[in-house]
Amino acid sequence: MTLLIRDAVGSRAQSHGFEFLSFHVQKLAPGEHVQTETGNRELGLVLLGGTCSVESNKGKWTNIGHRLNVFAGMPYALYLPISTNFTVTTEKGCDIAFCYCRAEESYPPRLVTPDEIEVEIRGAGNATRQINKIFKPEFPAHRLLIVEVYTPSGNWSSYPPHKHDVHNPPDEVDLEEIYYYRVDRPEGYAIQKVYTRDHKLDETLTVRDGELVLIPEGYHPVVAAHGYNIYYLNALAGSARSMAASDDPDYEWVRKGWRDKDPRVPLVTMEMENH
Repeated sequence: MTLLIRDAVGSRAQSHGFEFLSFHVQKLAPGEHVQTETGNRELGLVLLGGTCSVESNKGKWTNIGHRLNVFAGMPYALYLPISTNFTVTTEKGCDIAFCYCRAEESYPPRLVTPDEIEVEIRGAGNATRQINKIFKPEFPAHRLLIVEVYTPSGNWSSYPPHKHDVHNPPDEVDLEEIYYYRVDRPEGYAIQKVYTRDHKLDETLTVRDGELVLIPEGYHPVVAAHGYNIYYLNALAGSARSMAASDDPDYEWVRKGWRDKDPRVPLVTMEMENH
């Protein structure tokens, strides 16, 4: 499986070899629209920027979204169940992530607004990052889980390195995962390592704005290049509705040295939505 996908923009979701997840980004100019269906997949539409309206056989939502881009505010997201026909339209333009997941159970559609997002400041020191929880394990969906993560310049994320590739609840569950990246300046980048303890998988990736990393298994820490704030959207799905993961035992000790949080975090807040 190729781990780094350079271009996730397109009109058709790509599974890239995953059993459950498929993903693409759609950028619509003012007046454009996209008409499609979920079929045998549930769907999370995450507004990365701009506003749109969605009309479907399961409901209608008008003028959702607010932030100019992912660094300018909190997210709106729309959950659509299996067997939904829908059309997305926009008057001013929009940038949307389509996070699909194979599903056999149907749940009600639901709009998640910025005031419903649970924010967690995770880690400490230069491993401090912001987690915006969109579709949490208790969210009424079959498999799909979605969060977005902000990592300040020079900081580490998904650290200590963790994995979720074995079904051993409650300590760990087996989840596919995608990382979809945005960087606050076009020349910026992140470094992501994906590896297993036996090093049969051992890749170090340079990831730039708009690129996608696939995590089929193994540990997967990230570091933001100095001077550049990094955003990534995570979609996950697998053996249970849980985010349980296990740390690489070689690096568990670093938690003991964590003290103060990085004062730059949170990078985005609800207050941004009011300006």
